[in-house]
Amino acid sequence: MKKDKLHIHWYPGHIAKAEKQLKAQLSLVDAVIEVIDARLPLSSCYDNITGLLGEKPRLILLNKSDLTNPDELNKFIRIIEEKSGFPVLKTDAKNSKDLNIIVKKAVELSEPKIQALIKKGLLRRPARVMVVGMPNVGKSSIINKLTKSSKTKTGAKAGVTRQQQWVRINPQLDLLDTPGIIPMKQEDQARAKKLAFVNAVSDNAYSNEIVAKELLEMLEKKYPKIVKDFYKVDNLSLDDIAQSRNWIVSGGQTDIERTAVYVLRDFREGKIGKFILDDI
Repeated sequence: MKKDKLHIHWYPGHIAKAEKQLKAQLSLVDAVIEVIDARLPLSSCYDNITGLLGEKPRLILLNKSDLTNPDELNKFIRIIEEKSGFPVLKTDAKNSKDLNIIVKKAVELSEPKIQALIKKGLLRRPARVMVVGMPNVGKSSIINKLTKSSKTKTGAKAGVTRQQQWVRINPQLDLLDTPGIIPMKQEDQARAKKLAFVNAVSDNAYSNEIVAKELLEMLEKKYPKIVKDFYKVDNLSLDDIAQSRNWIVSGGQTDIERTAVYVLRDFREGKIGKFILDDI
């Protein structure tokens, strides 16, 4: 029997609309905070990010870093900083220990724009930043983290549509409370597959069984002992995992769909281990 292969679909119309909306938002800010999924430090980046954002300075946040191996992640941080020329910080939405450093970096990156305005005779104003990133990398979680201790809405700015709302993080920084979605084209199916593994693709676009099978294949290549020990199996297959859990349906067949859902959940919640799926 021919093995089913994973193929992810996006819709070009949605991509064009998202790009137009993002560019309109970018015109309002001095700098951006780009959010990347730390489990996919390369695959959850946008290849042409400079072309999309133009000259906007950016702070790159590797979100969900608590689900990764720190030593592995540090190697990627050095690569991303060298390639982008911008600061990269590890973060996660579960704690606020790094909140001050994120805010400080965002303000620093905005300062050249503020100085340019002052030279034109304008009064100093707070820096204006927004959070951008591909779908489901945790943009809203980062916005919530930044605004947790500061709920002051500053309303619409002059010349800005009433739908655009700002939150004053501190006297030096205003945050656009709407995340900017960087769209993903569908040409690179290897990347699309990894995005499905971390739930960065709508689950309407794929089958749980096929995604879970391909995830197990990747984990077996990169982290075989950790995953086999977690599931207490000799062979990493949905059938073997189902049998080890005694997940059997009528007729004595293994419950593959249930197993697939649990494997994806275990991986996404970091229960199996702390992994990075990209290669340097």
